[in-house]
Amino acid sequence: MATSKYCFFKIFFFFFFFFISPSIAHSSFTPKALVLPLYKDVSTSLPQYLTQIHQRTPLRAVNLTVDLGGAALWVNCEAGYNSSTAVPARCGSRQCALFGPTGCGEESRICGRPVSNTVTGVSTFGDIYSDVIAVASTNGSVAGRRVKVPEFLFICGSNVIQQGLPSGVKGMAGLGRTNASLPLQLSSHFNFPPKFAVCLASSSFFTGVIFFGDGPYVLTTDVSQTLTFTPLLVNPVNTVTGFQGEPSAEYFIGVTGIRVGENNVTLNSSLLVIDENGIGGTKISSVNPYSVLESTIYKAVSEAFVNTLGVQTVTPIEPFGTCFRTQVSFSQMGPSVPTIRLVLQNEEVVWNIIGANSMVQVTSDVICLGFVDAGSNPSAAQVGFVPGGSRPVTSITIGAHQLENNLLQFDLGASRLGFSSLFLNHTNCANFRFSSA
Repeated sequence: MATSKYCFFKIFFFFFFFFISPSIAHSSFTPKALVLPLYKDVSTSLPQYLTQIHQRTPLRAVNLTVDLGGAALWVNCEAGYNSSTAVPARCGSRQCALFGPTGCGEESRICGRPVSNTVTGVSTFGDIYSDVIAVASTNGSVAGRRVKVPEFLFICGSNVIQQGLPSGVKGMAGLGRTNASLPLQLSSHFNFPPKFAVCLASSSFFTGVIFFGDGPYVLTTDVSQTLTFTPLLVNPVNTVTGFQGEPSAEYFIGVTGIRVGENNVTLNSSLLVIDENGIGGTKISSVNPYSVLESTIYKAVSEAFVNTLGVQTVTPIEPFGTCFRTQVSFSQMGPSVPTIRLVLQNEEVVWNIIGANSMVQVTSDVICLGFVDAGSNPSAAQVGFVPGGSRPVTSITIGAHQLENNLLQFDLGASRLGFSSLFLNHTNCANFRFSSA
């Protein structure tokens, strides 16, 4: 009898540890990094870059436009937001404080913030909530199991600000320099370094990647080892709302000059510096599909490019102002045209923009310089202009086309940007494995 009892307990504990232990391991698993897919969507008038998270209880896939400089995650709560774990953030709570200055509903006592669709420039006010999200873990070379983040904070958007996003997209994933952004909330929850890396694919047929946490970032090889670094700068003024005393969530770097080929372009150097009103300087944007230059900078760069290339221009096709017949030769790095070099840190570091990133094939026989003149294309929605004037708030906005197939690491702890052209490393952003198959 004793022997049979002993056998029973052996069998019981075997099944207990065999079936129960994996679920315990799953619940206690702490990833060192996370990963999200990144898609190029060309269904709207201008390209947007999308990702997908899982949110709510039960979990549901939510498509989002990626806003590199966005302050936080926002999701349209008017479009059938149903979840058993959604909880409002109450006025005066720690959750509200994470967002900085907030408003408070007199009756609901729910705190809220202005929320913007930075593609269209439309803003409104939204309540702050928390809910479960789930994101895939990674070892740097392949996507792994999904992990849940309880009480992830976001802002409720509306039908009004959702307009202008691609069909099926319910909000925007803000990756900006705030405590409430996706990167900072994820690194805080899992206690990994406050770093993230973005790699935009150049075609809607391929998938790019966002890494949250430190490398390795394996795109055939570990491209985190090829990064060149430059300091990230802080703009003291919120460039979306214009609020004084609230720094911008967007990412700025210190461009001190521009070369076309090996020749310096003559510029008004004061435009390259951020002044006390937050005007000037250079920022990086995933929302602007192409780089936007203050008018005098654009004209100087365009003239230098045309002179160096030595090819006659043709009638431009909007939104571009400098176009050519497709008569240049091509290589693996795109059209064989002069390299545009952004000079950083007093000529110590240079960001090279090769033909694949500087040129856009507009028609079968016309190719254009993929930079936009802010003076001739004054779109306040995507550029942001000084009120009452024609000068853009930011002198140089490095747009998404110039970022494609470049790995960009934002190290928020060290306040520096790492960048690497994957063309020069014989790989591309589509080489991350989202499946082990």
